Amino acid sequence: MSVAFRRENDDEHLEPKFEIPIPPGPNLVTPRGKALIDAKVAELEARLKEDLDETALTAAKRDLRYWQTRQITADVQPEPDGSVVAFGTRVTFLLNGKERVLGLVGDDEADPSAGLVAFSAPLARALMGEEAGELLPFNGREDAIEVVAIALL
Repeated sequence: MSVAFRRENDDEHLEPKFEIPIPPGPNLVTPRGKALIDAKVAELEARLKEDLDETALTAAKRDLRYWQTRQITADVQPEPDGSVVAFGTRVTFLLNGKERVLGLVGDDEADPSAGLVAFSAPLARALMGEEAGELLPFNGREDAIEVVAIALL
């Protein structure tokens, strides 16, 4: 049999394990977001002290590298004054006639099911800097968004 058709072992055909991608741009965080990152780092550091198999250990180390990078680059933002939609505010708005409420937070703190979106999301970018009562274009439609109210998170 030709050497070209032999496999040395099954490991050489496994998918490579890559680092967790870091979101582009600044790592803006709320004080709550910074606390969540710190807690995740502490949790992973404690996990590394456990007796883990090689696969779990490799995954935990990869996750720790990601969260330590996020911890080091975290830029805690000052509390906004609430006069305009900004990072760290909760905005109530009408989108196509339907009322929605979203909090604008950092990439790692975002949880759309809990009403928290990353400041880098298109909808968040459309809302940034606007005041209550303003009508905004969105998704190719004029006056698609009406800002109703702004509050602090």
